[in-house]
Amino acid sequence: MSIPRFGPRFITDALGLDFLNVLTSEEVLDAEGLLKWFEETRLVPQVDLAKLRVDAAPGELDAVAAQARTLGDWFRGFVGDYKGKTLPASAVDRLQPLNRILERDARIGKIDARDNLNDRIAGSGLEWTSKRVWRSLDTLLLPIAQAMAELVCNEDFSNIRACEGFGCKLLFVDRTRGRARRWCSMAVCGNRAKQATRRSSQET
Repeated sequence: MSIPRFGPRFITDALGLDFLNVLTSEEVLDAEGLLKWFEETRLVPQVDLAKLRVDAAPGELDAVAAQARTLGDWFRGFVGDYKGKTLPASAVDRLQPLNRILERDARIGKIDARDNLNDRIAGSGLEWTSKRVWRSLDTLLLPIAQAMAELVCNEDFSNIRACEGFGCKLLFVDRTRGRARRWCSMAVCGNRAKQATRRSSQET
């Protein structure tokens, strides 16, 4: 899936961290902010997102956004405790809140025709697909929880860093060859640090 990436909202190549970065930015993750994030990441199909919005009772989206913020705050604590280290198997004991959300998931599977007939496996023009069932608004927590679970299971936590920029709290996965990345973005915090160093040297 191609995900649009721009600005500090998408700097990590790991949506679980990107969600945490949205929570620590100057934006308020209210109902509209949460829906906008889903639109940008395409974690929820547009047609399903539109239906959930229309069907929502007054205040219901705000309640889900509050749950998403609570989930993010909890996960930031988990990441903060283990970033820069190898994640031990015992960490699973702390992940039960995440598992309880993931247990709500429901999917429908079916066999369908392939969109691209050149992409055949064993000569078949058919493929197995599955689709999440969006039964209620709180199922919007599922793609967030899944992104967090993928971070936990697929990323090396010893490569997770916090930006060294003054006052910056953004997180990222350091995938540079020498694991020497220091900034969330060279264009933002990196340049600010360079300018501060230059000013300091000119004053001495």
